Amino acid sequence: MGNIRKGGFFTLLPLIVFLGTYILGTLLADNAADMPIVVAGLFASMVAIVMTRRTPLTERIGVYTKGATDMNIMWMIWIFILAGAFSNSTKAMGAVDATVALIMSAIPADFLPAGIFIAACLIALSIGTSVGTIATLTPIAASIAEQTGCSLGWMVAIVIGGALFGDNLSFISDTTIAATSTQGCNMRDKFRTNFIIVAPAALATLLIYIFSNNWDFDTSAVVTSAATWYIILPYILVLVAAFCGVNVLSVLVIGILSSGIIGIASCQISLIGWFSAMGEGISSMGELIVITMIAGGMLEMIRYNGGFDYIISAITSRTKSRRGAEFSIAGLVTFADICTANNTVAIISVGPIVRDIAQRFGISARRAASIMDTFSCFAQGLLPYGAQLLIAAGIASEGVSGSISTAEIIPYLYYPMIMGACALLAIIIQWPRYNKK
Repeated sequence: MGNIRKGGFFTLLPLIVFLGTYILGTLLADNAADMPIVVAGLFASMVAIVMTRRTPLTERIGVYTKGATDMNIMWMIWIFILAGAFSNSTKAMGAVDATVALIMSAIPADFLPAGIFIAACLIALSIGTSVGTIATLTPIAASIAEQTGCSLGWMVAIVIGGALFGDNLSFISDTTIAATSTQGCNMRDKFRTNFIIVAPAALATLLIYIFSNNWDFDTSAVVTSAATWYIILPYILVLVAAFCGVNVLSVLVIGILSSGIIGIASCQISLIGWFSAMGEGISSMGELIVITMIAGGMLEMIRYNGGFDYIISAITSRTKSRRGAEFSIAGLVTFADICTANNTVAIISVGPIVRDIAQRFGISARRAASIMDTFSCFAQGLLPYGAQLLIAAGIASEGVSGSISTAEIIPYLYYPMIMGACALLAIIIQWPRYNKK
């Protein structure tokens, strides 16, 4: 396919077109979600191919295709497919509702805010999606807020914070998959490093919810329900298998099969219903799969034209230490997330650049992946036009008197704020620290 060329700032034009088109589209749209990110990726890909000079068109397409079908890209796509099938099949057979009911029935009413935060953490850790967790728990949080008269924004923010914590650490989260795949590290290693960084933030947030003055209500107003314990077995099996170091593809297959077997045996879902749920789950990953391939092809074109070398040179020319390199990684992924409003896309976009920076400064792959995932989660959790806040505000506004905007939720997002501070502190004091190997 030819040698990598020496590039300058102009080689970053596809990335600029990608981010610029997406930002412009979100500004012009009534709803940021109305701007399809795949369109921005399409325009950027066209620019990347056209601007590659002195190369036959067939060879340009070959370079693009090489990036789009890279082994890491295809690995992520297979995991996305299986994760979509698992997530939707467990939802269809009632595992999500059962998990929520069991957790809520075990929590004393006086500790419901802390309990909701813990429930959101565990559910997101199990299903690997903050959006799915928010969609599941926000109606409960909104109902409690309406019954007790406490702040709706405060209750919804509790759910968002817990969902971000679980999503950030989950073995089947697309951000975890993207971060570990682009950096070439083991999920268990990334989990351990990530947990050390974010656990203090989660604990501090939990203490705030336990002792907060915002929670003053009549405990008899809240009603919880019970659920059959064995319905949540798919989640338990997935967590156990993941913690035992089973390959992530095998973990997801175990989850899919167990959800079908348990769901059908308990008459929660039919065989056709299970197949249909898996199909819908896979289809829901369509846009993510397409943008993953587009991003892979576009970034390969930028690399081919020397863009990565230019970025690394520009960043590292003033970076003299490992600490400075880690701040550069944090800044790159945060900026990319602000521009795309999608933490997975942000990680995929800057992942190859981060890997080169990490190798140059001797930063371990697990630490680089943790920094990327944590700071993308921090940025995503505070974006007023991000999917998490938009969905939470939309669901919370249904079925209650009045409505709520994302701006009313942001002041109560304690966890992402504290998490960002903990992540910065971890870079400053270089803790935890691992050798490159």
